[in-house]
Amino acid sequence: DVSVWELLLPLINGSKLVFALPGGQGDVNYLKELIESEQITMLHFIPSMLEAFLEGLSAGNCISLRRVLSGGEALTLDQIQQFRELFPSTRLDHTYGPTETTIDASIWQVPEDISSVTKVSIGKPVANTSLYVLDDQKKLVPVGVIGELYVGGIQLAKGYLNRDDLTKEQFVINSFKEDEQIYKTGDLARWLPDGTVEFIGRKDTQVKVRGYRIELGEIENSLAALPDISQSCVMTWERNGVNLLVSYVVVTEGFDQNISWKEVLQEQLRESLPDYMVPQLWVRLKEMPLLPNGKLDRNSLPSLDNSELSSKEYVAPKTAKEKQLVTIWQDLLDVEKVGVYDNFFELGGHSLLAVRLISSIQEIGYSINVRDIF
Repeated sequence: DVSVWELLLPLINGSKLVFALPGGQGDVNYLKELIESEQITMLHFIPSMLEAFLEGLSAGNCISLRRVLSGGEALTLDQIQQFRELFPSTRLDHTYGPTETTIDASIWQVPEDISSVTKVSIGKPVANTSLYVLDDQKKLVPVGVIGELYVGGIQLAKGYLNRDDLTKEQFVINSFKEDEQIYKTGDLARWLPDGTVEFIGRKDTQVKVRGYRIELGEIENSLAALPDISQSCVMTWERNGVNLLVSYVVVTEGFDQNISWKEVLQEQLRESLPDYMVPQLWVRLKEMPLLPNGKLDRNSLPSLDNSELSSKEYVAPKTAKEKQLVTIWQDLLDVEKVGVYDNFFELGGHSLLAVRLISSIQEIGYSINVRDIF
């Protein structure tokens, strides 16, 4: 969705729009060279990709940048500090806005002096937009009190196509302004004393994985429909600052539990779910832990053991090149033992971590790109 304003913003201002090569957005060295050769002045990153980009830079790189925007995820204090160390005077804006608000509803300009910054704000509403923090009775809450964030304004979507029930649930009458609707974001937030808003987190069971909002129950329903699954539960596991989907499953007695059982189930899920909703990590249980009332006890699910993530038989590295690559994988993935046939993504890797992988491989003298990793 952000691509809409990324395309239009430069053009309506008479600026030059530069496209990266396909796959180039995941190669930090390529991006650095493109920014410097084309003298790029403005670009947009999601925070996790911004962090990967910054890790591949040195002081004095990409000095043409005058403004960087970052949104789609919550920006962290560490990322802000990392940015300011490399770009002390370049403008950095943190944007917020669900797709239904097309696109950004608020923006916060990160100050050049961040010594007193203790909270990352999503800022103030953009033009023709209103933000409301309400309690469960849809009443305004005072400054500092956490409530649900609602967005109003001319840019709101009309609703969900062919989903009148969901439209009525999410787009509600604005009791503070006549003849207007506001969008119920499902995000928890609070007003700060300086008149900006702080994002707290999600109110419901939605999670954000690879930039997509996902209902874990939808994945569990698809798992339950598979003939080889008798029980299942899907959770998220945060590794290296990114949410990964983890599927806990109890399989049927007749299921062939060979070394590739995870891949078999993943392929079955891909017939009904998009790739970003297919769990990368899998744990097979004999039975699900239950509470006394018979409901699933999510808190008692076993912690993930890095040594059990791979579905491949361990084969140790032999050549010097294999040993170099295995060392890089172990450091990036925080896994004690990586074999030469292990799958990067099965071990907890993801597209943003692949960017760091490419940079590390390039540092030891090899040439590789994102397509090679996938």
